Amino acid sequence: MRPIIAVLLLAAAHAAPAAVVEKAIEYEVDGTVVRSVLVYDDAVAAPRPGLVLVPNWMGANDAAVAKAKEIAGDKYVVLVADVYGKDVRPANTDEAGKAAMGMYGDRPALRARAAAALAQLKAQAGAAPLDATRVAAIGFCFGGATVLEMARAGADVAGVVSFHSNLSTSLPAEKGKVTAGVLVLNGADDTYVPAQQIADFQAEMTAAGADWQFVNYAGAVHCFAEPDANSGPGCQYHARSARRAFRLMDDFLAEQFAR
Repeated sequence: MRPIIAVLLLAAAHAAPAAVVEKAIEYEVDGTVVRSVLVYDDAVAAPRPGLVLVPNWMGANDAAVAKAKEIAGDKYVVLVADVYGKDVRPANTDEAGKAAMGMYGDRPALRARAAAALAQLKAQAGAAPLDATRVAAIGFCFGGATVLEMARAGADVAGVVSFHSNLSTSLPAEKGKVTAGVLVLNGADDTYVPAQQIADFQAEMTAAGADWQFVNYAGAVHCFAEPDANSGPGCQYHARSARRAFRLMDDFLAEQFAR
């Protein structure tokens, strides 16, 4: 081996590996201080699309950040959105239910906190490898319902992706208001999302003139895309459906970002 090649290989072997950046971002929304978390892999310097990720009803906890890191990879800059407030971190499902129902009961506040998270993500352009012209929102369960509220409110995102979420709202979309592409990923056996709710949602999106897609996964129930969310027969991880859903999410987002 020639000396110069040996030196280069030795240097590469001892180079510090690229780290996943995890940065807490605190800001205030209508008097409530929230604490969201930005994550991205700094191995690639080129700007990449951004995602607002709204977690399930357990909020912006360590599990949500870990999930964001997996989704981000070297493809996205992800902001794990806190829509509860920095002092609200449910410790169990009872606390999570109370927090989520509180936000469901105040849709304008929920939309405002989601919009603030989007603004915070876009503000990271220049400080993070983010292309702020290509931004979307994704969410799981409660978070999926939240990103649908973003779409209904006319959020300036290329698309929203909802995983196994409630589809109802007290503030239906107005005609022409939904400018983002909408992808809903649903478990065909999800007893928490009845057929009438699905029909009402599809009718709402059609009346609003939205570009929407609704996909059912056979054998899947609520929580099918979350390995750590098994909390009973109605909330179970379904590996096959999860793989298919994340592939479809990536394809959908690529299409929306190219528009």
